[in-house]
Amino acid sequence: MREYFEALEDQLLAPYSVKSISSFGRLFDEPSSLTRTCFQRDRDRIVHSKSFRRLKDKTQVFISSVSDHYRSRLTHTIEVAQISRHLARLLRLNEDLAECIAFAHDLGHSPFGHSGEEKLNDLLKHCGGFEHNLHSLRLIEEIEQKYPHFSGLNLSFEVKEGLKKHETPWDSPNQPHAYVTLEAQVANLADEIAYNNHDIDDGLSSGLLDIDDLIKHVDLFKKANKAILSEYSNLQYHERTHLINSHIISQQVLNVYETSSSQLLKSDIRSLRDLQGTTKPLISFNKSFAKENSQLRHYLYQNFYQNPSIINLNNYGKDTIESIFSFLLLKPEYIPPSFLELHENKGYSRDLVVGYFIAGMTDNYASRFSQIHRLIS
Repeated sequence: MREYFEALEDQLLAPYSVKSISSFGRLFDEPSSLTRTCFQRDRDRIVHSKSFRRLKDKTQVFISSVSDHYRSRLTHTIEVAQISRHLARLLRLNEDLAECIAFAHDLGHSPFGHSGEEKLNDLLKHCGGFEHNLHSLRLIEEIEQKYPHFSGLNLSFEVKEGLKKHETPWDSPNQPHAYVTLEAQVANLADEIAYNNHDIDDGLSSGLLDIDDLIKHVDLFKKANKAILSEYSNLQYHERTHLINSHIISQQVLNVYETSSSQLLKSDIRSLRDLQGTTKPLISFNKSFAKENSQLRHYLYQNFYQNPSIINLNNYGKDTIESIFSFLLLKPEYIPPSFLELHENKGYSRDLVVGYFIAGMTDNYASRFSQIHRLIS
């Protein structure tokens, strides 16, 4: 069956896509799967990992205990994977590879979202800092422990390189020499499409964003609202907001497909090797959409992420992480043996081990741990 899927890729995918059969392979040699290509196998390893499961209780914008209806880091990841797969299919790229990168891109995220990451970065500044994309790599290469003959998940080269190059306006792994694939660029842009639009949805659901103000100040939203009202009448509020959001995502995906197809044609990219000489992403919005997307991102920053309610949640997360960090430095006996081994066998400093243990916590676990350590102290 694996050979059947590999043959399908050879027939259907564009010449500049990554073919499973041509993968550079894994750091540790393993027998090939009988039923799955290398990237299908990688996807399954990611989905079955502890790091992936923990995403269900990690903050996207709202702390997971606030409501069951807002996005978590896991539901965000699933939405990114869906958009990645759709874009890859439209562009005749390797859907499995794009989906793998999407599924893995936030594995290394700390509890309490970007505010938690900022606090961990401050606490670990003296030993290199903390960046969640690079920690995603660290998890799949070292920290996940499932197999007897190697650390990590032993994922394919192309998946790991895609994580090195994962970069959005909020993320910067600072790994400029990674192997270039269009599948990684697809996952990058799918991440931006997903979080901008689901943050609008969560913001409206929470009452922190106002639909009339969005129409007034965000061109993408204004155009989508006009398109929906021209097609439907007597919509309920939740139906209207859903349809507007869906329309924006559809238009963005279509724009990325059309723009990227045109850029690939103009660039005369004919092979994966040709891609390695490119310096600018070939998967992108056109200038008009990029400008509108930037306007939307700026609006969300000013009117949603900086809302006092969100800032209070962020400050709670930062305080919780700092208190746990201080406690564990004094009481290392509460660090799991698997993390202590990073200190004893791999040479990680005690601070890094504490930071990496905290990075793996969910919001709920970190909150409970903080309450317990206060009783112990």
